[in-house]
Amino acid sequence: MIEERKPIDVDEAIHKIVQSAKQGEVETVPLSDAVGRYLAEDIVADHPVPHFDRSSFDGFAIKSEETVNASFENPVYFKVVDRIGAGDTPNRKVNESEAIRIMTGAQMPKGADSVVALEIAIEEIKDGETWIKVNRPIEKNTNVARRGEDIAADAVLAKRGRRISAGEMSILATFGYAQVKVYKQPVIGVFVTGTELLPVDSPLVSGKIRNSNSYMLLGQIKSLGAIPKYLGILPDEYELCYKSVLTALEEVDYLVTTGGASVGDFDFVQDILKELNAKVLFNKVAMRPGSVTTVATWKDKWIFGLSGNPAACYVGFELFARPVLKTALGATKVHLSRSSAIIEHDITMGNPFARFTRAKAEVRGHQVYVSSVGRDKSDIISALIEANVLLYIPARTKKINECEHVTILWLERFEEGLVNE
Repeated sequence: MIEERKPIDVDEAIHKIVQSAKQGEVETVPLSDAVGRYLAEDIVADHPVPHFDRSSFDGFAIKSEETVNASFENPVYFKVVDRIGAGDTPNRKVNESEAIRIMTGAQMPKGADSVVALEIAIEEIKDGETWIKVNRPIEKNTNVARRGEDIAADAVLAKRGRRISAGEMSILATFGYAQVKVYKQPVIGVFVTGTELLPVDSPLVSGKIRNSNSYMLLGQIKSLGAIPKYLGILPDEYELCYKSVLTALEEVDYLVTTGGASVGDFDFVQDILKELNAKVLFNKVAMRPGSVTTVATWKDKWIFGLSGNPAACYVGFELFARPVLKTALGATKVHLSRSSAIIEHDITMGNPFARFTRAKAEVRGHQVYVSSVGRDKSDIISALIEANVLLYIPARTKKINECEHVTILWLERFEEGLVNE
């Protein structure tokens, strides 16, 4: 007897997941290993930047008030009395009619409040001494970066949950974070099921297909910042599948299976969850593709039973596994970004379920345009190559007319082909 599974709305499924998702543990890693990880603490400036007044140009440090009446007809002269290189500490004050040669980034000497750029200052030698001639007014603070001008002391520079990229690495180094508190990267196990599957390096034979879903999932997991662990292909033998899943759950933090989630003779996911006494959050969602997606928890572990069809597997992971794993990684933004776009063709639908169609979006001027790619079937893999968004079509939508506004969900690879030049 086939078990009847009642589908729940997509929003309800996501709500159930988000309610139960938890952040992972915190660990400390060397700064060099922090890129791509998520901050587990706020980054706070313990000093201003710059922490001293410094020159932002190569030139001469002077008192700006002495140039108020400077002109080509009435130039002002300054005697060059010293030189300050980047990293040097000034050892004398600038007095009236004096200038100090200064390099970019060097600390400003006392008495000076501006820097005359080298291109403006005219050097002259008089009686063996170097002077500069200035023939225009120089305003106060010209070419000077004042203390705290960039960053004030005690400013919060990056909040907990922010992903560390090149910019954050620079900030962390600036404030001496040789060791960084981040959230641990969970290990995600991936099983694929089906006796029909072949290893990727095997020749094709009649009735068999190469295992592609596992590599797709490994890529999706890695792009999130988690650690993927490929566990192999499970045959259509229940006892072996059950024992393998039980062993895997002791070794990984989260488990993803693809295939075996439906109601066929060899679809064992539901039976395995029942024998494990796992808490099933849902086992069917009112959506296409991926309606047979199952999400369950067992002890402190999560199990994601995704469809064996490539598109359904991909969409199920992005909608339901992503927010759980992103939460564990410490991210504050856990869902795919949504925006509005203009559809470039008519769409006729007759499905009572919500649909997530693979599509390609482009920015032209100030507007986003979107169009479907490939055939809209859950077993079609070619559309995944071109798609950079999922086009959301609400349940019971009969038709969307060309030029109407629609909702799209941006995928991780949204940069590719984003702007049509």
